[in-house]
Amino acid sequence: MHQNPGWLAALLLLLLTAVTPDNTLADDDASSDASAYVLQAEMALQREEYLMAVQEYRKAAELSDDPDLARQAALVGMTYGFNREALAAAKRWYKLDEKSNESRAVLAQISFRVGDVKTARRHFGYLLDKSSEPPGEKLLMLVSYLSDGGDPEDADKLMRSLARPYPESALAHYAVATVSLRAGDTDHALERVSKSIDLDPDNLRARLLYARVLLAQGEHDEAIDYVARIVGDDPDPDPDARMELAVLYMMANREDDALSQVNQVLLEQSGRLDALRMAAIISFHQGNLDASWEDFQDLLASGQYRMDALYYLGRIADYRDEKDRAIRFYSEVTNGSNAMSSQRRAAGLRYYENDDLKGALEQLDQFKYQSPSNWFDVQLAKARLLAIAEEHEEALDLYDKALHDRPDSERAALSRAELLLKMDRLDEALAGYADAARRFPKSALSLNAYGYTLADRTDRFAEAEKLIRKALRYEPESPAIIDSMGWVLFKLGQYEEALVQLERAYEGMKDHEVAAHIVETLVALDRRDEALDFLVEAEALTPDSHLLEDVRKRLFSNEP
Repeated sequence: MHQNPGWLAALLLLLLTAVTPDNTLADDDASSDASAYVLQAEMALQREEYLMAVQEYRKAAELSDDPDLARQAALVGMTYGFNREALAAAKRWYKLDEKSNESRAVLAQISFRVGDVKTARRHFGYLLDKSSEPPGEKLLMLVSYLSDGGDPEDADKLMRSLARPYPESALAHYAVATVSLRAGDTDHALERVSKSIDLDPDNLRARLLYARVLLAQGEHDEAIDYVARIVGDDPDPDPDARMELAVLYMMANREDDALSQVNQVLLEQSGRLDALRMAAIISFHQGNLDASWEDFQDLLASGQYRMDALYYLGRIADYRDEKDRAIRFYSEVTNGSNAMSSQRRAAGLRYYENDDLKGALEQLDQFKYQSPSNWFDVQLAKARLLAIAEEHEEALDLYDKALHDRPDSERAALSRAELLLKMDRLDEALAGYADAARRFPKSALSLNAYGYTLADRTDRFAEAEKLIRKALRYEPESPAIIDSMGWVLFKLGQYEEALVQLERAYEGMKDHEVAAHIVETLVALDRRDEALDFLVEAEALTPDSHLLEDVRKRLFSNEP
C-alpha cells in the first residue's frame, strides 16, 4: 500500500511516543478533567483495554481547547479502529483548527470509513480544489485514501462524485476506473478507462488498466492478447508493459511465459527491483526454491520490498523444514499484507515445533506493540493458540475481551462459540451461535455454523435444515455448507439425498470431516464394502484424523 504523507506519518510517530496533554491547556476545571481523562486513557492502553482508552482520549478532547489533544484522540481512535470515537475527536479537532488541512483530511477519511460519503466528499473536494496539482493527479493521489478502511462501493460512489467536474481529464477517468474495478463494477470501470484512453491514447497506465478490467470480467485470453500486442507492436517495448504482461501470464498459470517477460526486463534494466521481485515469486511458485532464495536474498540486501523478501524467505525455510530460520524471517514481517499471517505462522511454529506456548504468545504481543492497528487480529490469534493448547479459560477470557471492544465482530463471536462447544458447554455454545445468526442474518458463515451445530449436536434437525438451506442461498457452491446440508439430511434419515450432497461437497473439498460423513452414510445405506474402501482412501490422505479414527472404531472395529 502506498503511504500518504502528512497525517499518516504523524500517526506512526504518535505510536512511538507517550500521549500527554499539551502544557498550553488553560489551568481550569476543564483542563484538569481533560488531563484526568488522558491519564485514564494511558492506563487503559497499558491494560490493553483499547476501547476504553480511545473513549477516554475522546472525552479529554471534548473538554479541551487544545487542537493537538483532539488530533491525538482522533489518530489513536483511527489506529485501533474505533471509527465512531475517532470521528467525534476529528470533528472536535476540525472545529478547533479549521485552517488545518491535516484536520480536514482526517475528518474526511474517518467520515468515509463510517459511510458518511456526503461529508467525506465535501472535505476531500475542498482539499482537491486547494491543491496546486492538476485535477487528474489530485484524484489519483486520493485513490490510496479510499483503499484504506472504507467500503469499496462507497469509495466508488465518492470518486465518481469528486471526478464529475473534470469530464475532459483522462487521469480523472482513470482514477474512477481504478476505484470502480476495486468495487467490482467492471462495466463502469471499462467505460471510464475506455474514455481515458480516448482522451489520451498514449497513456500506458490506462491501457494496462483496460487489460486488468478485461481480466476481471473473465476475458483472460483477450486481456493477455491486448497487452501482448502493446509489447509486440512497439520496437522498443515499455518495461512496464512487459511487467504487466508477466502478471497476466501468472494469473493464467503460464509461469514460463511470465518469467520470460521478466527476464527480458532484467536484461534491459538489471537494477529494476520490481522485476527481480517478480522473478523470485515466479521461481517460488514453480518450486525452484534455490533460485527464489537467491533472488529474495538479493532483494533483501537492496533494502527494497523488504517485507516481501522476508515473507518469502520465511516460507522457503518453512518448506525446507528449517523451522527456527523460518521463525526468524516470519518474525521480521511487521507490516504489509503478509504481516499478520507471518506472525501467526511464527507463533504457531514456536508452539507446535518448539513446544513454547509462552514464546508464541510473546511473539504475538511483540507484533502488537510494533503494529497497534493489528491488535484485534492479534487478540484472536492468541485466543486461538490458547484454545489449541487447551488453555480454555484463558482463551475464553481473550474472546470475551475482544467482543467487549468489538461486539460487531462475527469472527470473534463464532470463535467463542466454537470454543464453548469444545469445552462441552453446549447450551452456551448454541446461544452464541444463535446470537451470531440473529446479528448477521445474511451471513452464510453464521447461518451454517449454527445449523451444522444443531444438526450434529442436537435433535433439532428441522431448524438446522432451515438455517443451512438459507446459508446455501447466499453461498450455493460452498463445499462446507453443502456438507452441512448432506449431514442434516443424514440425520433426517434421507440417506440417498444425503450421499448426493456429501459427494458433491467432497469433490470441492477433500476434507476428512466430509469423508467421515460419507462413510457413515454409506454404512447406513448398507454399502459397507464401499464405505471401508472410501475410509481407507481418506485415511491415506489424512492419516492423523481423529474423526476418521472414531468412524473406524465405531463402524469397523473388526476390520484390519
